[in-house]
Amino acid sequence: MTGVNVDTFTDRRRAQLAGELDEHLFTPAYRSALPSPDGTLLAWVSDRDGRPRAYVGPMPAGERPVEQPATPLDTEVDPVVACDVKALSWCPDGSFVACEVAPGGGERTRVLLLSPDGTERREIAAGSSAVTLGAWSPTGRQLGVTIYSDRASGGDGSGTACLVDVRDGSSIVLGSGPAAVVCAVSRDGRRAVLRTGRRGARTLELIDLWTGRRTDLLPGHDATVADGRFGVTGAVLYLHTDAGRDRPALLACSIGDDASGGEVSLAWEVACRGHDDLDQVALDPAGARAALVWNVDGRSELELVDLRTGLTDPVPDHPGDVVTGLAFTRDGQALLVGSEGPAVAPHVARIALDVPLAEPTPLLPDSFDALEQLVDPTLHEFRAEDGLTLTGWLFRPRGGFGAAPTLVWLHGGPEAQERPVFQPLFQALVASGVQVFAPNVRGSAGFGRVFSQADDLDRRFTAITDVRAAVGFLTSSGLADPDRIGVSGRSYGGYLTLVALAWFPELFAVGVDVCGMSDLQTFYSDTEPWIAAAATTKYGDPERDGEMLRALSPIHSADRISAPLMVVHGAYDTNVPLGEAERIVEALRARGAAPHFLLFDDEGHETHAVANRAEFTAEVVRWVTGHLTEPASQTA
Repeated sequence: MTGVNVDTFTDRRRAQLAGELDEHLFTPAYRSALPSPDGTLLAWVSDRDGRPRAYVGPMPAGERPVEQPATPLDTEVDPVVACDVKALSWCPDGSFVACEVAPGGGERTRVLLLSPDGTERREIAAGSSAVTLGAWSPTGRQLGVTIYSDRASGGDGSGTACLVDVRDGSSIVLGSGPAAVVCAVSRDGRRAVLRTGRRGARTLELIDLWTGRRTDLLPGHDATVADGRFGVTGAVLYLHTDAGRDRPALLACSIGDDASGGEVSLAWEVACRGHDDLDQVALDPAGARAALVWNVDGRSELELVDLRTGLTDPVPDHPGDVVTGLAFTRDGQALLVGSEGPAVAPHVARIALDVPLAEPTPLLPDSFDALEQLVDPTLHEFRAEDGLTLTGWLFRPRGGFGAAPTLVWLHGGPEAQERPVFQPLFQALVASGVQVFAPNVRGSAGFGRVFSQADDLDRRFTAITDVRAAVGFLTSSGLADPDRIGVSGRSYGGYLTLVALAWFPELFAVGVDVCGMSDLQTFYSDTEPWIAAAATTKYGDPERDGEMLRALSPIHSADRISAPLMVVHGAYDTNVPLGEAERIVEALRARGAAPHFLLFDDEGHETHAVANRAEFTAEVVRWVTGHLTEPASQTA
């Protein structure tokens, strides 16, 4: 495979796309690094050629970085629009890399099998409305996938989880339900773990494929986090879950032999913390230990736990504040850690284990350093109007003091979490003189299950006031100029932006809605059925709770929006369909306002293309600074 020079056409193109912005904001991102089963190859996802692609290269020995191939694997399946790679998984015999790809970055995902050298390619369940990736069987003969049907095909929101034979395409149906996922298959191929359930109400089942027996692994409890995987021998099953507890932890249960009927024991704790969420788990190929990533006030802590004794050891610091990916090398002697930070772009490092004070070494790209031009945020604590403790990250220009123009940024989900990750938009705004405050309002992940469910259903009315509380904190503490505050957010954060602009119009001088819902009732009718079915526990049931959904929908209060509004959306977004943007824009134009509408015709629910991210950043900075640092000349 041919290596790539640092000074490539792509690098020069990135700098061009960045325009007047610092080109470092659009440096290539590297994620999802996974070693092949024999340890000789590495697969990963990078946007170095402009969009997220899958790459395979030789795994280097020692502390050398990967020599990157000149071209990615061919994952294109649509003649009209580019396909973004969302997830990767190696076949256990190394013959294929399974790739979940999204045409246009949308929700109609497909699953491809590609040989590592790119010479062979197959598609799983071709012709389905959408297919998502699950776990392989240990032999590599079967691949777990979930198949969805859209409304035109009679889809009711249930996903059908299957084990597909990759040789002849035959399949075994494990079950169906909202958000179904094949989590794991045992070493002998006899048992599988299936997750189903709506948001905040997940369940796990152990299925005996020989007898058909199904065992509830979380009896009496629903979960927000629910995942399972088998130990090396298959006699122990490890559960990553918050079922019956407030914080996700690592549990284990034993599975009896045939003589005992395969009975599953009560689960015991392997690793838990009273005040931190367990984010990620990776099992050592030898089965002796696990690597754990803990969410500690938004930053990641990495440790090893001995699965035999329960003893833990910290892992040397990783270069980024937040760990985004984790895998053992096949010999178990090192961890491949994907991470990023406010001043560190997404990258992958190798961390040697059993080496005292080992320093992380670059794997992808060949070097990475914190960018001195960028700022680190500070974490602030404040109170909601009902007294609930909330937090937020403040990105402030270096040397800044006093009340400054401020953009409040609201994350999506709402079960996501604002964390100190690489945020080009935040950094570009700060460089332009606008500070950014990114709060974690109730409903956010990372603070326990009770907090994440504190905005469910009619509790959303109270949750919306958390935005007003954030503004009150900024102004009362002297951090923000009350006459120069804007609000923005993406997905649920875009919805929250529209609600805040309509309910609290006196607080905001500008707004930016990025793919947010303007009408929760039309969202339910127009989104993909599998997204709608999983959301009823969070937002409400459109049949039973229609009045509540109408009261919570900003489209019905659009006449109260007075701040200049920018709306951003992707044409391939079928999560929050394009109609949600078009409705709010039309409502504002109908009363004479002039919202700015930025439409990307080759994006879905997220903006993946480097060129589009550069344009998005430049346009938002122009819009926000034009209304927060210059006299405003228009409304809405």
